[in-house]
Amino acid sequence: MGTENGTATAGTRGGGRRFGAWCAGLLFAGVSVVVGCRVADTDGITPVPQLLAFLPWLLVPTGAGLLLTLLARWWPGAVWGVALLGLLAWFIEPYGKTVEPSGPPVAELRVLTSNVEFGQGTDALIDAVRRERPDLLFVQECERTCDAALRHALGAGYPHRRAVEGDGSEGSVILSRFPLAPAPGVPGTMGMPGAVADVRGHAVRLQLAHPMPPLPDQVGLWREELGRLRDAAAEDGGSPTVLAGDFNASQDHAAFRRILDTGLHDAARLSGADRTVSWPARTAPAFGAQIDHVLVSRDFAARGARFLSLAGTDHRALVVDLTLHAGR
Repeated sequence: MGTENGTATAGTRGGGRRFGAWCAGLLFAGVSVVVGCRVADTDGITPVPQLLAFLPWLLVPTGAGLLLTLLARWWPGAVWGVALLGLLAWFIEPYGKTVEPSGPPVAELRVLTSNVEFGQGTDALIDAVRRERPDLLFVQECERTCDAALRHALGAGYPHRRAVEGDGSEGSVILSRFPLAPAPGVPGTMGMPGAVADVRGHAVRLQLAHPMPPLPDQVGLWREELGRLRDAAAEDGGSPTVLAGDFNASQDHAAFRRILDTGLHDAARLSGADRTVSWPARTAPAFGAQIDHVLVSRDFAARGARFLSLAGTDHRALVVDLTLHAGR
């Protein structure tokens, strides 16, 4: 009888270990697909682009899988899990290099970007603008009611504007304390206006970003519109540039890194806030992704970046303080 009970116990233990190893393998396989695309510098196909936005959080299933491999005494799986943890830790580091401007400072300016979610966060944005007093304001999903409210409430302080009017998510606007000259925007499903600001005698190119999100059936369009932003950034002609808005992409997306590769830098990264969550606001800062960015040419130094929670919108606003330097 004792021998039979011992055999049964050993069989149960062996079955539990096999099940644990099987579960760990499933977790590792899913994470490996996403990490493999990151290694290959591609965004892949659905669901990889959606999961890449949350790359740091893949540490959770990887850690769980590693624990299961230890309990199951599946040593090849443990090596697999440790390798995945190492790759994730590597890619969580900020992308690209930082370069300090070489010329003397000539102007300081504050930039605020906010997606107001179909205009629902307009009132909270107006309060934030009055409190933060930015010099440049980039607003996405500013439909016609939002546009009218901004004109009424902020028109005196921001007399210069460039906008793409539209309903729902299509409307966008740039507001400025500095004079604006017209400039071509970037064509897209949602409005992405452009302008050239006269910042104390220095021409600064402004471009609002709001490409389509990587919905399962629209990944190709998302990639294409980010590509258009990349092309616009590459054609700046060496002038000081601010490219800001809701990119619907993080530094873990290859299509977004292509924009950074043109020579632009993420102001939040320059300020040490490169992994601060901007979306979704309801779970920030504990969980989410940073998809709202202010990208600047190397003519700028960033002195600080803050993310603001605004009522009515699923995005946190981003405020950055910049210093423009002369020459390169």
